[in-house]
Amino acid sequence: MELFSLFLAFVKIGFTSFGGMSMIPLINSEMLDHGWMNAQEVADIVAIAEMTPGPLGLNCATFAGMRVAGFAGAVCANLGALLPSYSVAFLFSVGFEKWKKQSWMQNALYGLKPVCIGLIMTSMLSIGESSYIYGGQVQPVCVLLGICGVFLLLRKKWGIPIVIILAALAGVLVFR
Repeated sequence: MELFSLFLAFVKIGFTSFGGMSMIPLINSEMLDHGWMNAQEVADIVAIAEMTPGPLGLNCATFAGMRVAGFAGAVCANLGALLPSYSVAFLFSVGFEKWKKQSWMQNALYGLKPVCIGLIMTSMLSIGESSYIYGGQVQPVCVLLGICGVFLLLRKKWGIPIVIILAALAGVLVFR
């Protein structure tokens, strides 16, 4: 029954998100609502999923499924996450070329953009809370690491993998 619940949870996530970062608030909600994980565990899974190759949503589904029900859970979570995307993509591909110049399609796509940004901001706040606040207090070292990461990415134009590796090394050195 738990495998089916996991599959349905990720089907719901797949149908109500747009992939990537927009899945994080929904994954967080599902994991907490079912009692499968706490907020810190979800944040850890998102961090690991971001570091590993592949789509963020599938990586999260894999790690969440493994945490909840082992290998079978990972398979069920991935199938659940993929089913909506493949179904909608297949149906949409049939008519997209015909509809892409229609004003209603252009308006729909125009309306989706700010919603996606809002979902990403929600993810940032949710993950930020569990990343920068520990024991009810803001952790200055974590805030400093976050600021350094943004500086290296935006000002120095360093690659994301390098910044992630440096942050992991800094975490090991600072928090051991």
